[in-house]
Amino acid sequence: MALEENKAFLRRVPLLYSLNEQQIESLAAGSVRRNYPKGRTIVSEGEPSQSLYILLSGRAKVQRSDLEGKEVILAVLGSGDFFGEMSMIDDAPRSASVITLESCDFMSIAKDSFKAMLAQSNEMCMAVMRGLVRRLRDADQKIESLALLDVYGRVARVLMDFSEEIDGERIVRNRLPRQEIAKMIGASREMVSRVMKGLELDGYVVPMSEGRMMLRGKIASWVD
Repeated sequence: MALEENKAFLRRVPLLYSLNEQQIESLAAGSVRRNYPKGRTIVSEGEPSQSLYILLSGRAKVQRSDLEGKEVILAVLGSGDFFGEMSMIDDAPRSASVITLESCDFMSIAKDSFKAMLAQSNEMCMAVMRGLVRRLRDADQKIESLALLDVYGRVARVLMDFSEEIDGERIVRNRLPRQEIAKMIGASREMVSRVMKGLELDGYVVPMSEGRMMLRGKIASWVD
């Protein structure tokens, strides 16, 4: 039963769409489904890499910290995203920690199974490469934001990145704590709180129920 469930989950992952049934079955045999509660560290920066993780449901943050404990959030992962592939390709330690923001379901794929599948499937290699390129572009955008945008622009970019169009409106559906935004943009929580209050007073951000927000007006123009 566990094998069949693993196969069913793996078929839903965009990274693996190119694999045939035999390849999916082989990968499922070396995979384990795991559930973690909110606030759980899945992998830690600097530790050896033994598995590729695919996020099936929930959200998790990718972050790094210095010796003084100062943290920066590099990315927020959602359903279908994967991590751990860089360390599995170059055999270097994990470059960042991944921590759940809510209850999450993961599929853990053993290093040997992952490398064997890369050797068998050019399409999967291309999918992994596209994922790496997307992260590089995201990193370039983050560097650009830190260098060229003021704190209002950096907050606006985070809100736009986490929003989606629903019935003609830009909506941020998942609650974004001020502290998490601060770690994404290299600012203090107090500064983010002042900026968010200003955006609300000016009508650019309209609070909704359950921590959701509606984005209005010319907020998008600040990040162009």
